[in-house]
Amino acid sequence: MSAQKPFGNDGIDDGDDAPSTSGYAAAGLQFAVALVLFALGGDWLDDRFGTAPLFLLLGVFGGGAAAFYSMYRKLMGPHGRKPEKQ
Repeated sequence: MSAQKPFGNDGIDDGDDAPSTSGYAAAGLQFAVALVLFALGGDWLDDRFGTAPLFLLLGVFGGGAAAFYSMYRKLMGPHGRKPEKQ
């Protein structure tokens, strides 16, 4: 009888070495959404305080950095594990 994995092939950590294709797609979508939300937030702050394009640029670069870090942790997480002692 074969052992079942705790999760399906949906990109969630199920003990494999890397996420599945849907995991990569989810990471890319998360990157895009974070970037757009930070840019829209920066644009809103620029309209509110009259500081165009200061907060827009901060939002784009801040959102890009945060999204990149999140994607890096998601995609490289399985590779950074220490081997278990037996």
